[in-house]
Amino acid sequence: MRTQLMMKNFKTHMVMFAGTISYMMLLFMRIPLANIIGDPGMGLFAPAFEIYILTTLVTSYSMSKTMSGLIRYRVKRERYRNAGKVFHAAFFLDLMISVIMAAVLLFLSSAIADILVLEHLSRMVLLAAAPAVLFAALVGTFRGYFNGYGLGVLVAHSQYFEKISMFICVLLCGNAFQKYGRNVAALLQSENYAYAYGAFGAMLGVVLSQVITTIYLLVIYGVYSITLRGRIGADGGKRLETQYSIQKMILSGLIPLSFVSVFSNLFMLIDQRFFNYYMNVSEQGNMRTRQWGSYYSRFAVLIGLGCAIGCIAVYALVGKIGSAYDREEYRNMRERIAKAVKRLGIVSFPITIYLAVLAQALISLTYGKKSASIAAKEAGKLLVSAMHGGAVIVVLFGFAFLFGKILYKLNMLRELFLTVIISFLVHIAAGYLLVHKLLLGIQGLLSAVILLYGVYAFLAFFFVTRKIRYRQDWFAGVIFPAIAAGVSGVVVFLLQMVLLEAAGALITVLAAILAGVFVYIFLLMALRVIGEAELSGMPLGFFFILLGKNLGIL
Repeated sequence: MRTQLMMKNFKTHMVMFAGTISYMMLLFMRIPLANIIGDPGMGLFAPAFEIYILTTLVTSYSMSKTMSGLIRYRVKRERYRNAGKVFHAAFFLDLMISVIMAAVLLFLSSAIADILVLEHLSRMVLLAAAPAVLFAALVGTFRGYFNGYGLGVLVAHSQYFEKISMFICVLLCGNAFQKYGRNVAALLQSENYAYAYGAFGAMLGVVLSQVITTIYLLVIYGVYSITLRGRIGADGGKRLETQYSIQKMILSGLIPLSFVSVFSNLFMLIDQRFFNYYMNVSEQGNMRTRQWGSYYSRFAVLIGLGCAIGCIAVYALVGKIGSAYDREEYRNMRERIAKAVKRLGIVSFPITIYLAVLAQALISLTYGKKSASIAAKEAGKLLVSAMHGGAVIVVLFGFAFLFGKILYKLNMLRELFLTVIISFLVHIAAGYLLVHKLLLGIQGLLSAVILLYGVYAFLAFFFVTRKIRYRQDWFAGVIFPAIAAGVSGVVVFLLQMVLLEAAGALITVLAAILAGVFVYIFLLMALRVIGEAELSGMPLGFFFILLGKNLGIL
C-alpha cells in the first residue's frame, strides 16, 4: 500500500513539475553539447538558442497559458463550439506571430549577429533557428488546447517527449556537423568554421525535435478530436462568440504575460553583447567566443540547475497561496507564504554554499576528460572564480521567483510590471557601467546579474507585504538556514581539500554533499527550524527523527 502511494505521489509530482524538470533537462543538455562542439561552438550557439527561447516564451508558453484558461472556462460550461473557436483563433494568431518572428530571423540574421551580439559566425545558427520558432509555436498551441480540456498529464508527457528528443537530436546533429565543419575549416584554414558548423548542426537538432513533437501532438489531436465531436452535439452555449471578441481576449492575456516572461529572461542575450564588447576593447577578442561558451554551458548550467531546485521546492505552495487568496482566507495565505519562504531558505542556502565551495570539483566534472587541456584549465579558473561570487544568484532568484509568482497569483499585474522593468533597467545600467565603462569583465557582469535578481526579489517582496500586511519571520526562514548552511559548507570545503586530488571530482562531490547535508539537517533540528513533521516527509527522515529524539533535540 505504501509503495502504491509513493508511486502515485511520484507520478503526480512528475506531472506537476514537468515544466521545471524539462527546463532542467534543457540546461543539462548544454554540458555534453559543449564537449562535442567545443566552448567556442557554444558561444556561437548561445545567441540563437536564447532568441529561440525568448520567442517560445511568447508563442509557446504565454499563448498556451492564455488560451488554456479561455478554453477551460468554456469547457466547464459545456460551450464546446466557443472553445473550438478559441483554439482556432489562437492557432492562427500564434502562427502569424511565429511567421513574423521567423522572417525577422531569416532576413535580419546578419544584423543580429554583427550588431546585437558581436558574433558574425552565429549568423548561420540564427538562420537555423527560424524554423524552430515556427514549429515551437505549433507545439505551444496544441498544449494550450489539451490543457484547456483538462489533459494536463498528456501535456506533461509531451514536454518530456520534446526534451528527450531534443537532447538526442541536438547531440547527434551537433556531432555530425562538427565533423563536417572540420573539413570546411581545413579547406578555409580557420578552425572557427568547425565550431560554427557544430553550432549550426545543434540548432538543426532543435528544429528536428520540434518537428517530431509537432507530429506527435498532431496525431494525439486527431485522435482526441474524434471523441470531441460527440460533445459538440451536446453544446450548452446559447450564442457563438465573435472572432474579434475572442482575439481581443487572447491578446489581453497574451501581451502582459509575454512582457513579464521576455523581460525576465532577456538578460542572457544582452549580457553576451556586454561581454563580447569588453573582450574586443580589451584586445581579447580571439578568446571571447570560447570564454562565453564556457560561461554559458557550464557556469550558467550549474547555477540554473540550483535555481530550478529552489523553484520546485515552492512551486506547489504558490498555487495554494493563490487559492487561499481567491477564497479570502488571508490568515491561511500568510501562513503558507511563511512556509514557502522557510522551505525556500532551507533548500536554496545549502545549494548556494555548496556550489561556491565545490566550484573547482563541479567545473572539472563538466569538462570530463577534457579538464586536463590547457584551454579547459584557463576557462576553468575563470568559472571557479565566477562560481565563488555568483552562487548567491540561486538564493536571490529563488526569492524573486517566489514573490514574483505571488504577485501574479494575487493579480497585482501593475506591481509585477514595475518589478520586472525596474530590475531589468537596473541590470542594463549596471552592465553598461561595470562592463562597458569600467571594463570589469565577467565579475562586472555577475554583479549586474546579482543586482537584477536582488532588486527583483526586494521589489516583489515589498509589494506583496504592503498588499497583504505580511510580516516575515527572518530567523526561522532566512537567518538560521543560512547559518546552518554556512557551517555545513565548512565541512564540505574541508572534505574537498582532502579528497579532490586523491579520489577525483565525482567522488569528492558525492561524499562532500552527503556529509554536508547530514550536518545541515542536524543543525536545522538543533536550531528548531525543522521538526518531526518536516523530517517525516524527507528521504531517510526516520533516521534523523531517531537521532534527534535520542539526542534530545526533537
